[in-house]
This record gives sequence, structure tokens and C-alpha cells, in this order.
Amino acid sequence: MAVKFSIIGGAGFRAQYYLRIAQALPERFQVSGMIVRDATKGRDMETQWGVATYRSLEQLLAKEKPDFVVVSVSWSECAEYLIRLAELGIPALSETPPAPDLRGLELLYEKLTLNHAKVQVAEQYPFYPHQEARLALIRSGRLGRITETTVSISHLYHAVSLMRKMLGVTFEEVNIRAMRFESQWVNGPTRSGPPTTDNRIPMQRDLAWLDFGDRLGIYDFTQNQHRSWVRSNHLSVRGERGEIFDNRILIQQEDCTPLQLELKRLNRGELENAEGYYLKGIICGERWVYENPFAPARLYDDEIAIATCLQRMADYTFGGPSFYSLEEASQDHYLGMMIEKAIETGETITAGRRIWGMG
Repeated sequence: MAVKFSIIGGAGFRAQYYLRIAQALPERFQVSGMIVRDATKGRDMETQWGVATYRSLEQLLAKEKPDFVVVSVSWSECAEYLIRLAELGIPALSETPPAPDLRGLELLYEKLTLNHAKVQVAEQYPFYPHQEARLALIRSGRLGRITETTVSISHLYHAVSLMRKMLGVTFEEVNIRAMRFESQWVNGPTRSGPPTTDNRIPMQRDLAWLDFGDRLGIYDFTQNQHRSWVRSNHLSVRGERGEIFDNRILIQQEDCTPLQLELKRLNRGELENAEGYYLKGIICGERWVYENPFAPARLYDDEIAIATCLQRMADYTFGGPSFYSLEEASQDHYLGMMIEKAIETGETITAGRRIWGMG
């Protein structure tokens, strides 16, 4: 039976991911109404997606009975909706980050904790197929204890979420050094689509070193890099027995045999295969390290990751484990802000434990 969820902010860019996923996986997910405050946009969404829209939370809840609500609105509005839903006892899946600044994160945590809120945050980056595969290798122990990671994939809190997962850190104190390098490059794709003219534009590359004492995280991100046609994304993980370098795996076994492996993505529907086009999974040597739980739905990686957030939220709503808590989301946004502070000041910043990490 499909889980029912409502969407607040249904006309936005991110909210439409959830609509596409529900359309591709109707046996798992059903959209139980959306809040679109603009009536004209609401009618357009109803026509395009066949989903009822409402102008306010009160109107939606008078007609719909969602299992949980996806809150996909601006930073400034997100906290208010999360508090209102908590007061009503309705589980919520928040977009990232849940509040705009440190004080907002602290106040939100205090209020939601007081109301015993069931809240998770839709941080999808750790659920990308390749990240799941890398994390499976880390959990297998084949790399030994992890000591370093370099994340050059997305900006600030997204990158920090990956960094913490790869290193296995939670709310520990960290010393941060950072710098910014400015240059020019050709303009590339943006959220609005591919470039239409070939122009050079100013660009900023931010680098930060997060020293957790016995583990090191390196942040390396150039503005809009993750959409660029001329800059590569990169992630590496180093452990005592080996490393992951993008798709390459190097391991020295206990009998001193060196292994050179590769993360290989396997798709169906290529060449003579007639099973339909979808990601089957990722294999490393003779082992599956990731199998797509939504096959044979035709979803791309970002949609697979967000669908994973939805499925885990459904499980959490009905008594399953937390998968990306308000505490984790607050920590990642906090460290992202501290990276920015270290860049702006040129000083080494010590990021200590905050209220959400004291438990």
C-alpha cells in the first residue's frame, strides 16, 4: 500500500522532484495534496500533475490525511511550518537546511524537542548510488579505520554531510582552516538549463581543512561545479588498509596481496539487453556494493537519492529508525557556516559542540 504524503511549497523546483518520483513509483508513494499559495500556479500544477492544491495548511488538512508532510519552502519559512506540524503531531520531512542561521537552528531544535516532533531532513547526497557503494565498502572494513576524506562534489552542508558519513564523525569539536581562490572559467549549465552563449565568468574555488584530531576532512568546491561540463566532481576516502579514489579501489590484504578494484555501474537496457533502461546497481570485484531498490523505475541518481529519503521517511513515520535527523542537519549547516567564516576571516575557527550535540 502506497504511503501518502503532502507537499508544502508545491510549485518550487525541489518540490517537483517528489511529484516525479511519486509518478514513477505509484505503488510506493501517493501525493496527498500540495500547498501552492498562488491560485494560478496551483491550477497549473493541478493540470500538469493531477494533484489537488490548497492555499494554506488548514485547507489542506481539512481535506487530506497524509502520513507525513514534505516541507519544501524557503529557509525563512521552513521553521514555522515544522513547528506548526509538530504541534499538530504530524511527522515532517524538511528540505535542507531547516533554518537559515545558528540562532535559528538552536531555537528550532529547542521548540521541536519540546513538542517531541517527528522530523527528518531530506539530505539526499549520502543516498546517491555511488555514495551508498562507497559507504558499503567503508562499513565492510576492507579499508581499515578511515582517517581522511576529500569531498569535491557539492557546496557546504551537502559536502559536510558526506564528509561526516565517510569519516564516521558526529558532533565532535573540529578546527577549520579555509581559503578562497578566484579565477575565470566558461559559463556552464545552471538550474535554469544549459548555457546559450560562450562567456567567461568570475568563479570562486573554496578550500577548507576540517581537523577532527584523529581524522581529516578536506572540502574543495568551485561555485556551480556540480553542474559544470568542464570541471570534475571528486571524492576520495583513505583508510589504514587502502583507499577509494573516485571509482578506483586500492587495498592491501593481510597476506600483503595488493588489490586493484573498480566501482562499476551496471545498467539494464544497454546494447541487446531488453529489460528496460534503468540502473541495476554497482559492483566491486565479485560483490554487489549497491543494488537499486527502485528498479525498474527510470529515475536518475538525484531522484533515486530523494526517493530513498522518502522511503526512509515512510519507514520512520511508522516506527522505523532515524536516517538523517534534525541534529545531523543542524550540525552540517553549522559546519558549513563555520567554513564560510574561516574563509572570510582567514583565521582558524574552532567549531565546538552545540545544543543538538550534547545528548
